[in-house]
Amino acid sequence: MSNALRIQVIVGSVRQKRFCEKPARYLFDELAKRPDVEAELVDLRDWPLPFYDQPVPPAANKGNFGHEIAARWAAKVGEADGYVIVSPEYNHGYPGLMKHVLDTNLKEYIHKAAGVVGVSAGIFGGARMIQNLIPVLRELGLVPIFWDVNFTTVRSRFDGVDVDARFARAGAPVVR
Repeated sequence: MSNALRIQVIVGSVRQKRFCEKPARYLFDELAKRPDVEAELVDLRDWPLPFYDQPVPPAANKGNFGHEIAARWAAKVGEADGYVIVSPEYNHGYPGLMKHVLDTNLKEYIHKAAGVVGVSAGIFGGARMIQNLIPVLRELGLVPIFWDVNFTTVRSRFDGVDVDARFARAGAPVVR
């Protein structure tokens, strides 16, 4: 049995021309280089969770998910020791699907670490989204880590230029 931490990097948007996919892949690649981490990229596009057709509210589901994909999602997030949520900022918040995905489960998240990565086309790097997501994570029993990552001006950030060098010049921490 491996002692490596199982960390899921969650791509928090399903939009056609989403900007959070490249930062998520970058972070996944960096985590995968670590011998003490088993990284997995989890893309919400692959999880068409149902809306509003569950037989009971998530807090009361007690394993009765009412939908095969919801049960598979619970098993998937239950495998992880922690999460890196990479999400865009939509109108100072996070995507509705991200909220739905989080609310689908409770016991699977208890006492697990969660890092939040904000992504935006502007200069704020999803800071307002992070500010709104942290209380939700805490309410679900997740333990948000102390620092966040903000990818600003994401349209040009991943244009083939060495991302590590850009972040090092900006004084941002580089995951190693």
